[in-house]
Amino acid sequence: MSNHEVERSIEAILMVVDEPVTELVLANVLGRTVEEIDSAIGQLVSSCENRGFALKKINGGWRFYSHPDYSAVVEKFVLDGQQSRLTQAALETLSVVAYRQPVSRARVSAIRGVNVEAVMKTLVTRGLVEESGLEHESGAILYKTTNYFLERLGLNSLEDLPALAPFLPRLDALDDILDSLTD
Repeated sequence: MSNHEVERSIEAILMVVDEPVTELVLANVLGRTVEEIDSAIGQLVSSCENRGFALKKINGGWRFYSHPDYSAVVEKFVLDGQQSRLTQAALETLSVVAYRQPVSRARVSAIRGVNVEAVMKTLVTRGLVEESGLEHESGAILYKTTNYFLERLGLNSLEDLPALAPFLPRLDALDDILDSLTD
């Protein structure tokens, strides 16, 4: 792996982390020495100087952050985003949480068939979903809807959610669909 590939690998890893990552962790993951990682990070830091983001060492590890010069723009974007409509993915995820709560993120992902990590973060940020404890078997965080969710939907309680049965296909309709797929 060339130095350029090491830098690109570090960039890719740092784009998906939730917490700062140490040089030692990066070295272990990439099979490189800490010195090689330090050198690659030094190159990355200098390449970010004229960008809208910065690579910073915080709390012993490295992570990308928005550049402080653009904090007003980022703040406006985040706050304006609070007022925007939810995406189809967010609505589907919110529905699963509302009807299956308390539910883990992994369970929601299994029901939807896609990774819902980013969508769950959006729902938590918007105050529609919150953590409600840990699952005993796996230790996974459980999520539930908030009072703000009920307020936005105009509901007094979760019991006021509409029944799902009228929206589900009839079993004979499912058989027809399955038959058409095998023909």
